[in-house]
Amino acid sequence: MTYSVSDPGENQTIADGFILVGFSYLNELQIVLFLMLLVTYPVALVGNMLIILLIKLNSSLHTPMYFFLVNLSLLEICYTTNVVPQLLVHLLVEQKTISTAGCMVQMFVFTTLALTECCLLAAMAYDRYVAICHPLHYTTIMSGRVCVQLTGASWTIGLLAEGAETLWLFSLPFCGSHRIHHFFCDIRPVEMMVCVDISKNELMGLTVAALFIMGPFILILLSYILIISTIVKLPSAEGRRKAFSTCSSHLTVVTLFYGTGLSTYLKPISSYTPESDHWISLMYTVVTPILNPIIYTLRNKEVKGAFRKTLEKSICSHS
Repeated sequence: MTYSVSDPGENQTIADGFILVGFSYLNELQIVLFLMLLVTYPVALVGNMLIILLIKLNSSLHTPMYFFLVNLSLLEICYTTNVVPQLLVHLLVEQKTISTAGCMVQMFVFTTLALTECCLLAAMAYDRYVAICHPLHYTTIMSGRVCVQLTGASWTIGLLAEGAETLWLFSLPFCGSHRIHHFFCDIRPVEMMVCVDISKNELMGLTVAALFIMGPFILILLSYILIISTIVKLPSAEGRRKAFSTCSSHLTVVTLFYGTGLSTYLKPISSYTPESDHWISLMYTVVTPILNPIIYTLRNKEVKGAFRKTLEKSICSHS
C-alpha cells in the first residue's frame, strides 16, 4: 500500500512510510543528545563485545552462567544497534522518515529481543537456583545440552510470538498524519496510527505480556525466594555472602530491565504519554546495554580475574 504522509509542522511529505517525531521538541538540544549518543553507543558496543571475547578466550568462564551472559551481551548489541544508528541520523536531519517495511522490521527485531531477554533472564535465574540450592547436581542438571535448549527456547519464543504480533498489527490500515510520536517503531506509538478498532490486538499484546513477560518474571521471583531461603540457612556468614554475591549481578540486571520495561508496556494505551516514554525507552535502548557489562565486570571476581589474565597474556605476547 502506498500513501502520502504530510507533516504540517515541517511541510514534509513522504510516500509509503511514517515520520518519527522523536526528540524534535528538543530543538537545538538535539545536537547535545546526538553528541551524548555518539559517545555512549560505541561504549555499549565495545563493552558487550569485550564480555563475549573475554568469555570465549578464558576456559575458566566456560560455564552455564557465562554461556547465558554471552547471549545476553549479544542481545544488548542487537538492541542498541536496531535503534541508535537511525536515531543519530534523525537527530541531525529534518526529514525523520522511515518506510513501512523498515518500521515493521525495526518493531519485529526490537520486540523479539525484548521477549527473548525476558526468557533468558529467567533461564539465568534458574541457573543460579540450581547452583545454590542443588550444588551437588549442578553439572548434571545444567549440562551443555540443557543450556543450549533453554537459550534456543528463549529465542524461539521471542521470534514466534512477536512475529505473529507484528504481522497482525501491520496488516491493519494506518491513517491520519502518520506521525509516530517516538524515536523508533515501538508497539504503542504505532498502534496509535491504526484507524480501526485494535481491541483484539491489545488483547493479544496483553496475552503475550502475561505469558512471556510476566511469566518469566514470576519464575525469577520464585527462583530467588528459594535461593534466599537456602542462603539464610547456611551456617557461616562468609558462605552466605559468597552465595549472594553470585546472584547480585543478575538481580541488578533484572531490576534494570523489568523496572524500565514494565513501566512502559504494562499499562493501557489510553495512558500512553510520548515524552516520558521517550526517556524511559532511551534508558533500556542505550543506558542498560552500557551498564550490563559494567555490572558483570565490577561485581564479579571471576570476570575480573579472567580480564587480568587475558591482559597479562596480551602484554607478554607483545614484549
